[in-house]
Amino acid sequence: MIKYLAVLLAVAGLVLIFLPLVTGFHEAEQLSPLAADYVEGSINDLETQNVVTSVIVTYRGLDTLGEVTVLFLATVGVGLLLGRRDQDKLLMPFSELLETTSSVLVAMIMIMGIYIFTHGHLTPGGGFQGGVVIASGFLLLLLTSSDTKINHLALSLVESVSGVAYVGIGVAGIVLAIGFLNPEILPLGDFGRLLSAGAIPIIYSLIGLKVGSELTNILVTMGGDR
Repeated sequence: MIKYLAVLLAVAGLVLIFLPLVTGFHEAEQLSPLAADYVEGSINDLETQNVVTSVIVTYRGLDTLGEVTVLFLATVGVGLLLGRRDQDKLLMPFSELLETTSSVLVAMIMIMGIYIFTHGHLTPGGGFQGGVVIASGFLLLLLTSSDTKINHLALSLVESVSGVAYVGIGVAGIVLAIGFLNPEILPLGDFGRLLSAGAIPIIYSLIGLKVGSELTNILVTMGGDR
């Protein structure tokens, strides 16, 4: 009885919390002053076609650095909790269909992940999304082949180099431009082209490599060494 009462109280509390949001919602007729500055600045100052990208990578670049750091700490935590398991494991038989098609699928997945983070300043997507797609390609390899060995040292090297380069570009923005991760340390290029938005494509590529290597490390650690 007490359990059901607690559930009812929790649901009632959630209703009270979200009710003002639902009843008081009204469609905005114009952007707020801050949002308007972001939109105008991303187009006029940064030559970025994707406004969301300019906000994530430049205007709130320190927050993005914090998010990447949290993901790194999660990777370290998984590694410390699970560790290396040396005992023999009973492996389920692999799917013949996946084993046959994995070589083609993995290549396509990797190309898609690279495309997503290299074009994040032009289209929806970016470093985090591209890194997740790349990690899913490695997951497919782990699920379809008992002989797959992913080098922990190589993953750690990619993660470390991309992280250090990310911070290095941020510091360069402070020294050469007007703020942390300011993309104007490189030529802004032509609006709407691949080589545009200054250093933003490089920043997003570094984020994609770091996120992809970190998530892959988690998958390898959770699956154990085959």
